[in-house]
Amino acid sequence: MNVRPSWDEYFMNIAHMAATRSTCLRRRVGAIIVKDKHIIATGYNGVPSGIEHCLDRGCLRDKENIPSGQRHELCRGLHAEQNAIIQSALHGVSIAGGTLYCTTQPCVLCSKMLINAQIERIVFAGPYPDPLALEMLKEAGVELCMWEGEEKKDE
Repeated sequence: MNVRPSWDEYFMNIAHMAATRSTCLRRRVGAIIVKDKHIIATGYNGVPSGIEHCLDRGCLRDKENIPSGQRHELCRGLHAEQNAIIQSALHGVSIAGGTLYCTTQPCVLCSKMLINAQIERIVFAGPYPDPLALEMLKEAGVELCMWEGEEKKDE
């Protein structure tokens, strides 16, 4: 007998698939925004359109020895969450009330954007060294769920 995966499992699998498109040398991240069980937008981390990829040019953060979770502005790429938000804006689709599924916990920059975009729930698979992001999301009333395979744990 086949068991149908839960919606969270289904959407997390798609977020992981989106991460395979990443052009980042340090961390491959995928994100999708879902509303009413429909995928509104997808995103993965990488440089803006028309810009030389880090795969070809090298990683600025590695060259400068910048630790993960610090100095986000010193990177040529956009985060997966940012690209998903931008994609929905380009197509004129509101993400208010939606859920973000992401392969990594959002950083503080993405968290602020997600709060203002009125994302209500975030399901993420892996931690990120940014406690301020978690603090702000909780303060804003965003539901946080750490994904651990078939089980998830509320943050």
